Amino acid sequence: MSAVLETRSLCKAFGGLAVTQDLNLSLAAGARHALIGPNGAGKTTLINQLTGVLRPSSGSVWLDGADITRMAPHQRVARGLSRTFQINSLFPQLTPLEAVTNVICERERAGLSVLQRRFFRLSRRRAEIDEAYALLEQLNLAQDCLRETRTLAYGKQRLLEMALALAARPKVLLLDEPAAGVPEGESDELFEVLGALSTDISILLIEHDMSLVFRFAARITVLVCGAELVTGTPAEIADDPRVREVYLGKRH
Repeated sequence: MSAVLETRSLCKAFGGLAVTQDLNLSLAAGARHALIGPNGAGKTTLINQLTGVLRPSSGSVWLDGADITRMAPHQRVARGLSRTFQINSLFPQLTPLEAVTNVICERERAGLSVLQRRFFRLSRRRAEIDEAYALLEQLNLAQDCLRETRTLAYGKQRLLEMALALAARPKVLLLDEPAAGVPEGESDELFEVLGALSTDISILLIEHDMSLVFRFAARITVLVCGAELVTGTPAEIADDPRVREVYLGKRH
């Protein structure tokens, strides 16, 4: 199966500190792939290179067969690469329906000429509002769609951030610790929603909660000091003595 997202000999250094070392990561279409590793392993730095926030020192990033290494973040979003963040990046005064509708409208505006954009009015975009509501319903947020975001429980806010990323209609969704700070009951709901997403979307997940990782991922890559230690199935990762020693703990 061809890769929808891949890195080729990706390297990143800050001065003499190498934080990504010759990384060749491959994400298949429809993948449920997790990236794990101890603190400081370079996981978020990798996500920042994939999304264009950081430029790699060498190597390349490919999306759906195209080299996107030099593309700006918004160009990568337009090509189908979306992400969430460790810390919520939301609009606290807006309702979920308003926020998601705005993202959908911005996605639609991206294909319009300057003149067409002048006549694009949010209040007239019934189809976009309907699409936003359907997406919120899919993520168990329909009942909260008219509440201000700042009043939502933290788990609901994390779901809303995923809704905003999904509103861009990505081919690949990068999730940077989506369950961080979320109470256990709410994290279960979050991963139930993730598990129900269409396999038209490939997902790369960074997460420290190993029970969630092993429940969600079909393949796992272990990153240590910016380099790939091993990639395999959850069973292979759990049985690998190197992984138990450097990350999971010998008793896992």
